[in-house]
Amino acid sequence: MRKFQGRVVVPGTAKAEALVSKNGFNTLASFQKALMFGDKQAKCSDQNNPDLFGKAMHQKALCMPQTIGSTTGGMVFYCAVKLNQHPACLLFSQAIDSLAAAGSILAGVWTDDPMPTIDRLGDVFLSYVESGMTIRIEPNGTVVVE
Repeated sequence: MRKFQGRVVVPGTAKAEALVSKNGFNTLASFQKALMFGDKQAKCSDQNNPDLFGKAMHQKALCMPQTIGSTTGGMVFYCAVKLNQHPACLLFSQAIDSLAAAGSILAGVWTDDPMPTIDRLGDVFLSYVESGMTIRIEPNGTVVVE
């Protein structure tokens, strides 16, 4: 077990299986097919992300360095929450970008199902965590990797 301290962007607690992308996460490319065709497992449709392509993102602890791509990224996160196709939480090794932050915060304010979001967990976090590990988020921004 190892603990990492990050900055709370959207408060909350979660316990979920880790799903790790070592590269930037393209929000629109990853969620587009799931949102368009109602895939409740939210399988990643970004063919350029070999870490996640074809894997279910729903109710996973989505771990990544940062998001990349379209300016629609924030609304994609919000829509994924609204349609109940979202990750259990978002964990960023780097500082969150404004679009991902906006989507996470809006989902927390405009829905009854906030998606806890923690950033600034550090590069050591991303090199340590592997898909399949259990992640637990504590209210103060501590991320426990079991």
